[in-house]
Amino acid sequence: MPSLPYTPAQLLFGGDYNPEQWPREIWREDIELMRRARVNTVTLGVFSWSRLEPSEGVYELGWLDEAIELLTAAGIGFFLSTPTASPPPWFTLAHPDAMPVRPDGTVLSHGSRDTYAISAPAYREAARRIARVLAEHYGDHPGLRGWHVHNEYGTLDHGPHAAVAFRRWLRARYGTLEELNEAWTTAFWSQRYGSFEQILPPRATQYLDNPAHAVDFRRFCSDEMLAAMCEQRDQIRAAGSSAPITTNFMLASWNHLEQWAWAEELDVVSIDHYLDTPGADGEAHVAYGADLTRSWAGGPWVLMEQNARGIITADRTHAKTPDRMIRNALGYIARGSQSALFFQWRASAGGAEQWHGALVPHAGGQDEQFEPVVELGRILEAISEVTRPPAEGVLNPAEVGILWHADSWWTLETPSMPHDSLTYRDEVRSAHRSFWRAGIATDFVRPGGDAGRYRLLVVPALIVVTEQTAVWLREYVEAGGHLVVTYLSGLTDEHQRVGLGGYPALLRDLLGVTVTQHLPLGEGEQGVLSDGSAVTQWAERVRVRGAEVLAAYEDGPGAGSPAITRNLRGAGRAVYLSAHLEQDSCDAFLLAQAQAAGVSPVVPGAAALGVEAVRRRSAEADHLFLLHHGREDVVVRGTGVDLVTGTDLGQGSDLIGGKDSADGLHLAAGGVAVIRVSRGAEVELAAR
Repeated sequence: MPSLPYTPAQLLFGGDYNPEQWPREIWREDIELMRRARVNTVTLGVFSWSRLEPSEGVYELGWLDEAIELLTAAGIGFFLSTPTASPPPWFTLAHPDAMPVRPDGTVLSHGSRDTYAISAPAYREAARRIARVLAEHYGDHPGLRGWHVHNEYGTLDHGPHAAVAFRRWLRARYGTLEELNEAWTTAFWSQRYGSFEQILPPRATQYLDNPAHAVDFRRFCSDEMLAAMCEQRDQIRAAGSSAPITTNFMLASWNHLEQWAWAEELDVVSIDHYLDTPGADGEAHVAYGADLTRSWAGGPWVLMEQNARGIITADRTHAKTPDRMIRNALGYIARGSQSALFFQWRASAGGAEQWHGALVPHAGGQDEQFEPVVELGRILEAISEVTRPPAEGVLNPAEVGILWHADSWWTLETPSMPHDSLTYRDEVRSAHRSFWRAGIATDFVRPGGDAGRYRLLVVPALIVVTEQTAVWLREYVEAGGHLVVTYLSGLTDEHQRVGLGGYPALLRDLLGVTVTQHLPLGEGEQGVLSDGSAVTQWAERVRVRGAEVLAAYEDGPGAGSPAITRNLRGAGRAVYLSAHLEQDSCDAFLLAQAQAAGVSPVVPGAAALGVEAVRRRSAEADHLFLLHHGREDVVVRGTGVDLVTGTDLGQGSDLIGGKDSADGLHLAAGGVAVIRVSRGAEVELAAR
């Protein structure tokens, strides 16, 4: 975990700034607009390699010096990026072997971002060199907020450099070929290797990849990218810069990093997060990304990018309303972000992302579209006291933990699973969504992590379970924990080998069940449980081995078989859910489990009114964030001060009609409040 929490004196507001795209008169206009909106931080240099090093070993930093001088004079700080996510054309021409190779053997060419082979020695050397030059020049600048190493690591390479590095990684992991062959079950399909030199990265092949080979390659790629990041980090430190170092994780429909391990190498964890749906579930996605990042960080973190104007889906960009932009920004801060940074400051006039939303739209800063940006800056300045974390370190008190690990994501992505439509990301997000809808605070937990403070621990689709993880879960339950394990958990070990003797292998004794058969459902097939829960996609034939049956299958191939069970173990209990429930049924099931574990919502009744309530703890007080996603105005009663408006709840206010009131804070639909309350104090919400 980061050694020290990242605690700027104010919430950081701004975003990626690319002065090299604009003439000097626009720079001066940008500074005036930033001052008007109370912008205090920008990110520089993310994709500027060709301007910073126009030819190999020749550096031109004057333009960046000039931009930084203007920013500094205006009191605006900066993150400085190492620009290594986009090598310049001269590098491509000089080092054609450093281009990434797809699994089908296609060698990619220059013309986009992220076109590099992470294991290529020439690329690694060039990346270290530019990082060192920037650190020597800017490392002690008083406006430097931190180092933004690279950008959104995640480019996979299957070429010859990757093959050499992969073999080196395998030798370190397994030691001998005998161990590797045993772990990979290479006796199947005549795959036994006689030397490490015979092993390649997974390439396009006749039929199915070996799943152990595929998952080990994903682990290697995460480790190789981490090593590349650490090389740049070490160059920055060797140059004498002590500014905090981060790299921005990217979590969307793909994941190529094992973030727990990465977080241990960073001074501060940061993320880029973009909504993937224009509907109401977007707000649940904000909470999901924020809870994950805070959990990886173990405390405060930085939101490096979000979209101010749009929500990009497969077919189009959906407009984001101004009130939603503000609520989303505060949603991240409520869950531990120390910033509301965006991609980007000014919308580009050309280039591949010219239609991407920005704080300054194409219409310019005098357009009414800029006014919500000014209002967000005002709000962030008003609530900046939230940046000071509590001494005890718990930023967002939560009594529910959800297991998260990349190994299960990668394993469920290997082909020929029992049901290829079920993905790890969807299963984890579904569980998190249920708690979000109920207004219950959640953390994410790594296998083997500190689970003792959680009344309820949920394990969704953790297909990879090691002996150490199985012991950890048993000890959690025996100590009094309430555990919920779902289908697709515990099916394989860390080498993707199926546990024999019945599913879920190492978890059978803890759960008190044996699954004898998987019963995947086809598209359109549905079932129902005896408790009324609706089932789709997945069912199982279950035999109890001491567990109590809570619900059974009413119909379908598993009719009569137990579907939900509970097993008492030590001072706790372990519940097994064998069926994929529709979201509403999943919501009801997990809410019942939370209630059985004694877990309550942050503000009872708030979710039913359309209000997301999040408690963020600071050094002196609690701050209750209320984000009103609903359609009807509500009244907030209690004791505290709303930092957004300066309203004392005890004196009352009317944010709608403009008249004084003594019955609390009136929160309009679409509005926000950040209420400073005494530690542990409660508020009440009611329809107006």
